[in-house]
Amino acid sequence: MIELLFVACLSTAPDQCQERRLLFTEISPMTCMMGAQPELARWTQTHPAFRVTGWKCKIVNPNEKEI
Repeated sequence: MIELLFVACLSTAPDQCQERRLLFTEISPMTCMMGAQPELARWTQTHPAFRVTGWKCKIVNPNEKEI
């Protein structure tokens, strides 16, 4: 599984940011890197109050837990 991690900030309050993630099950890390910008563009169309300030793709480690 591949995770597209990105930071989305409110357009009206750029200091209010959130980390978001999209999960993909059937793609490679390279496919994620190549398809991230169009995917994020689609996300911003459905979330017009936000703007994406950074992103990265990573392989999901099922043994890794969030703090």
